[in-house]
Amino acid sequence: MKKIEDSEVRWGILGVGNVCEVKSAPAMQIVPHSKLVAVMRRSEEKVRDYALRHGVQKWYTDAQALVEDPEVNAVYIATPPHMHLPLTKMVAAAGKPVYVEKPMARNYAECVEMIAACEKAHVPLYVAYYRRALPHFLKIKELLDRGAIGEVRSVHINLKQVLKPDLIVHLENNWRVDPEIAGGGYFFDLASHQLDLLDFFFGPVISAKGFSANQAKAYAAEDIVTGSFVFQNGVLGTGNWCFTTSRHSEVDETLIYGSKGMIRFETFGKGAFELWDEGDSPTIHELELPKHIQQPLISSIVSDLLGTGICPSTGHSAARTNLVMDRLVGRD
Repeated sequence: MKKIEDSEVRWGILGVGNVCEVKSAPAMQIVPHSKLVAVMRRSEEKVRDYALRHGVQKWYTDAQALVEDPEVNAVYIATPPHMHLPLTKMVAAAGKPVYVEKPMARNYAECVEMIAACEKAHVPLYVAYYRRALPHFLKIKELLDRGAIGEVRSVHINLKQVLKPDLIVHLENNWRVDPEIAGGGYFFDLASHQLDLLDFFFGPVISAKGFSANQAKAYAAEDIVTGSFVFQNGVLGTGNWCFTTSRHSEVDETLIYGSKGMIRFETFGKGAFELWDEGDSPTIHELELPKHIQQPLISSIVSDLLGTGICPSTGHSAARTNLVMDRLVGRD
């Protein structure tokens, strides 16, 4: 069923920054029945520059003005997490669908407020957990669902990074390690992708317990998290995340163990993974990733809004990831 009255999605972006250069916004101009019509940023110089470079006709320095633009019929919130709740409320109040960056909010309580605001306004809420739509992760899910490694027993995440990880773009204002802005540290920024992906593979986590600490004291947020979790389908999991290791210790590995085999993959690497079945060597699956990494998910959002498909990443699924993170850092 269509969720907007129009025959195309005309996007407006709030907080058009680095993530909009390649990862997300350009895809809005490529996906059929989709176009980017307006962008907003507080800095007039920066928003004008973005609009000129990307061929966007309208630019704003005021969020409310973009939201009220009658040409805009869907809004992408690309700000840091501390603004996700107030801007979601603003967009929902205007009766327009919301697409918000990940993590969905600084904590689970804010996610609940966002969901309530969108449900009250009868508008859909999507979250940028784009790995749910990438080809190699879809292939892993297909293999799991058809029993390629038998009955899944457990899953184990191991992510170790140096104090200044190469996995992210480093800005002058490193908001990713400011809990007031991001909710936590690199764990919230990076592990959210991993935990949401496991929710996609196995369904909801029904129990999680963890510990966190700030060992290096390089910033205010936690820099190490360990924990365990149980999925509704009975799969057990563990995670170990440290963001102060040596360069030689860096690893990005998730292992899924089954009764007949194992799958190994990197969350933040290339579109490849290993399938170990009953043979003596693994089968390597390599799939090409899109230039604009969010394009498959954005395409699913457009289809969902126009009534021709379904988006796999919603406010409800993303909120579950925030709840698990809260529990793993010991908040709940």
